[in-house]
Amino acid sequence: MSEKIKCLIIGSGPAGYTAAIYASRAGLHPVMYQGGQPGGQLTTTTEVDNFPGYPNGIDGPAMMIDLENQAKRFGTDVRYGMATKVDFTSSPKKVWIDESIEIEADAVIIATGASAKWLGLEGETKFNGLGVSACAVCDGFFYRNQTVAVVGAGDTAAEEASYLANLCTKVHLIVRRGEMRASLIMQERVKNNPKIEIHWNSETEEILGDANGVTGIRIVNNVTKATEEIALTGFFVAIGHQPNTSIFKGQLEMDAQEYLLTEKGSARTNIEGVFACGDVQDTIYRQAITAAGSGCMAALDAERWLAANNLH
Repeated sequence: MSEKIKCLIIGSGPAGYTAAIYASRAGLHPVMYQGGQPGGQLTTTTEVDNFPGYPNGIDGPAMMIDLENQAKRFGTDVRYGMATKVDFTSSPKKVWIDESIEIEADAVIIATGASAKWLGLEGETKFNGLGVSACAVCDGFFYRNQTVAVVGAGDTAAEEASYLANLCTKVHLIVRRGEMRASLIMQERVKNNPKIEIHWNSETEEILGDANGVTGIRIVNNVTKATEEIALTGFFVAIGHQPNTSIFKGQLEMDAQEYLLTEKGSARTNIEGVFACGDVQDTIYRQAITAAGSGCMAALDAERWLAANNLH
């Protein structure tokens, strides 16, 4: 089964849906395949308080439904399915959906996002959105004047701990080894912050909680084997993200962490007619609003490219 279209959007979430809105309004008749997690990472977030236009906040799934309905209103063909293979070596580009449907597209917008890395604890799933988070900037506000923990040893963990220390009464930083991987300046920042307590050589054994959410954690010192229970209400995992780029390996340029590379000030990849937006190419901000902005860029870039090549 094959189909020829003008503009294909792979993935949903703020980047994909915004790209769809702009592409639809430009008359590109985009087809979107939502991917394995329709709506992206925000569908696991209970409250979004920092996206403009929602003065009282909104939960993540409801926001994604709003964006999807807006994209559909302008004519986006939104479909279930996941891209499983691509061939960008010729034009039109070829993308296979669920290994069975072949799509030929003049322009492709990639908005497959990134997935937070987790520790693999049962409580991460059980209390996700009820005290467990992978984004301090997104959720830190809800833990103002409370006690929280951050797991990680790199710059991201140090930044999240410092950010939370401005909001919270106490931040426990759980570091698996006897040293941090963060840059020296970030290490000094957390070590000199009186609100941050570092637990060296420690790993989280269990996330504790009840029907209302997280109430604490139990950590174990991997040197002495001693365990300790810490009362807290927020548990932030900051061990990195993995961009969803595996199917693009060997065709699109990536950095060392496998994020897609785009030309500065644009959404253009190294392949003509292929554009990337959102967390799949963002190693710095990873916010819904920046993802939406880059989705707009991708659609505008795609429209201009199609017009310049007489494919509009």
